[in-house]
Amino acid sequence: MSIVIRKKPKNPFPEIPDPFGYGQRAVDFIRSLKHPLSTRPDNAFPLDPWAEKIIRQIYGPRHPDGTRIVKTAVLLVPRGNRKTTLTGAITLLHAKGPERRPGAQLVSVAVDKKQAKGVFKEVAGMIDGDYAFAPNIGNSAKTVDEARGAKIRDYVSKIVFPGGIEYEALASDAGTAQGRTPSLIIADEIHAWLKRDPRELWGAMRAGAAKVANSLTVVTTTAGAGQENLAFDVIDYARKVARGEIHDPATLPILFETPRDADWKDEAVWHAANPGLKHGYPDLEGLRQMAREAEHKPAERSIFQRYHLNIWQDHSTAPFVDMADYDRGAEPFYLEDLAGEPCWLAVDLSSNRDLTVVVAAWRHPDHDDGYIVHPWFFCPKDNLQRKADLDGVPYPLWAEEGFIEPTPGNVVDFRAVEDTIRDLCERFEVREIAFDPHLARNMMNTLRDEGYPAIEMRQGWVTMAPAIKELERAIVAGRFQHGGHPVLRWNFDNIAVETDKAGNKAFHKGKSRDRIDGAVAAAMAVARAAAGEGSAPSIFDDPNVTAADLVW
Repeated sequence: MSIVIRKKPKNPFPEIPDPFGYGQRAVDFIRSLKHPLSTRPDNAFPLDPWAEKIIRQIYGPRHPDGTRIVKTAVLLVPRGNRKTTLTGAITLLHAKGPERRPGAQLVSVAVDKKQAKGVFKEVAGMIDGDYAFAPNIGNSAKTVDEARGAKIRDYVSKIVFPGGIEYEALASDAGTAQGRTPSLIIADEIHAWLKRDPRELWGAMRAGAAKVANSLTVVTTTAGAGQENLAFDVIDYARKVARGEIHDPATLPILFETPRDADWKDEAVWHAANPGLKHGYPDLEGLRQMAREAEHKPAERSIFQRYHLNIWQDHSTAPFVDMADYDRGAEPFYLEDLAGEPCWLAVDLSSNRDLTVVVAAWRHPDHDDGYIVHPWFFCPKDNLQRKADLDGVPYPLWAEEGFIEPTPGNVVDFRAVEDTIRDLCERFEVREIAFDPHLARNMMNTLRDEGYPAIEMRQGWVTMAPAIKELERAIVAGRFQHGGHPVLRWNFDNIAVETDKAGNKAFHKGKSRDRIDGAVAAAMAVARAAAGEGSAPSIFDDPNVTAADLVW
């Protein structure tokens, strides 16, 4: 009889610290799991090298006392790379494996009930897989739950493990996060969480986890759209950690994303963004077919780039400009430096729901064909959080940081807007104050009576098409400096463009709850600045222009 001595598998990632062997311990446990869809012998869990590296990065590095260094892992990976399978294994590592702690609460949060159930079934399926391949345990157990080593309660998406450990799969719109103290949070597809502003849910879960020693949050998501949302905040922070701009050893960035200027049709780019491709998933032929269709369908191209290459998208499906071009103007500037420069103001007054904004425009001192703009936004103070939930943006945070001014009551107090305009006229060399008279007749007349240079500029095709064209030219040429104001950027990102047969463009909201007021006012201000020193005649002085020409 010969004796075969099996050598312990060599760690393929010696560069990842593992002083206590906890990374190897985690890998060994996950490899012992059974997955019902695995094609490997005995349905062994398919822990491919890219996923094994992630496990070692999370669980290997430790403080001298043995506690885990990584507290948050952010995994940005395209669809089809089996991230849900990986997070299911991580959940069992904390429920049945060496990371378990008596009485621990383990939570996964997905987009809706259907997706939450999918994450739950992934975990439950692996528990059943262990039971199916352990007949000796099954024969000696009195109940199925005893054989499984867990009580699976499918109707409430909950699993109870020995030692009082509970796992529950929640939907992002469930509203049941308060009062929990999870030691493990799996945040799945946060770009699509259904609460209008999911920061409240995120904050509640994280606050609960902060009460538990050695807690872990694992974010798994594909790319989203826009920048005024929780998902972008989380991913952008991880990017800054990855680039070394922020020193935070407790955050592990794992970002499989594609640069916006990459050749999206290049299969080498696909492999770089999809770590599972070399192992047979997602389906390469399926990606090729989608890419062929995307070449001729712009909407399909956006979907392919977002979900399969992790290229973060603009918010609008019919954008005014590439937001990467817009962001070139984010370099900060000081308003005090513009005190002696000619200035043009544009005012967009709101209905009850929209924002009110005053935008100032200056000719750029370094570029004859460029502009500097700065906005002052106003919104009602009452129900500010409700408005944030409705629009899906952080109004309270913007107000706190001075990017928006809430006025008392449930509608914008136009007196505050008037006072701001008067103050700007005192601070700067204001040549014109352009109003769409639709809601502004009273304010415009009041300011005129006080000697301020208020003019009419209706938001119709005749006036706005040239204004939009000049604004577009400045942005594309990199001659539009806005200082990175977040509310103004959100407004620009919301624009959906309508083009007539003559090629004239008009701004529209992408969705009914989107706000574009700042972008409209910016176009008005730039147009008046482009006209010169205030001597250019108003469109309303042209006898050939009829009232019908001025309708948007």
